[in-house]
Amino acid sequence: MAVLFALGLCALVAVAAAGNLYQDFDVTWGDGRAKILNDGQLLTLSLDKTSGSGFQSKNEYLFGKIDMQIKLVPGNSAGTVTAYYLSSQGPTHDEIDFEFLGNLSGDPYTLHTNVFTQGKGNREMQFKLWFDPTMDFHTYSILWNPRHIIFLVDGTPIRDFKNLESRGIAFPKNQPMRIYSSLWNADDWATRGGLVKTDWSKAPFVASYRNFNADACVRGSSKCGGSTKSGWWNQELDLTSQGRMRWVQKNYMIYNYCNDAKRFPQGLPPECSIA
Repeated sequence: MAVLFALGLCALVAVAAAGNLYQDFDVTWGDGRAKILNDGQLLTLSLDKTSGSGFQSKNEYLFGKIDMQIKLVPGNSAGTVTAYYLSSQGPTHDEIDFEFLGNLSGDPYTLHTNVFTQGKGNREMQFKLWFDPTMDFHTYSILWNPRHIIFLVDGTPIRDFKNLESRGIAFPKNQPMRIYSSLWNADDWATRGGLVKTDWSKAPFVASYRNFNADACVRGSSKCGGSTKSGWWNQELDLTSQGRMRWVQKNYMIYNYCNDAKRFPQGLPPECSIA
């Protein structure tokens, strides 16, 4: 029997003690613009007109509960994208995405989510956040087990991509994935479809990360979380959490691919018609 995914429990897990970022991540690009500071307790990414920056996890994961606290670029962040995601490699890769699309000062960020299976994406859902994600750190989590991929913000579920393989819909379950994050310029599309450009007079733009926690199965290791069979491995949304997710989707979701019939003239993706 699946263990019900209690919202309060998730919030507690989300602030679990984190390891040293030096041990968990490698800076991969940016020519010094990505920095690990405070004895490994803080990581910052920076973007200027010359370059952005990025990092990736040392480990690859196959299922897990993964949390990161992020403070996004403040002020006029229009044109910038902060991407935080899990991905495997190759033309048939799997991927689980958080992307934060910047905006003009005072306007809300757009949180963009997507799921790729066997190289196929086009499953975008977008949200406005119900808080200012630049004022403080907030916890962005992915719970990935054999039955669900659940996106969470501060312990509140915003999206649940279910395993519907029995209905012929692919689900990420065989390809280990690394964590990647980058801060980059995408002013050709990120803000109002590219109408608002990056104001380089506000550079450098900086996003900050801390309190990473992965209770997960690590490739090449016997480590598979602290309580695999009674914890995240079997978790799903209980009725309270389902209600909370519906509240977010009703009030803060601004795009759902399952409602975009014009985009799919041959018919909506099959998962859209399955409750």
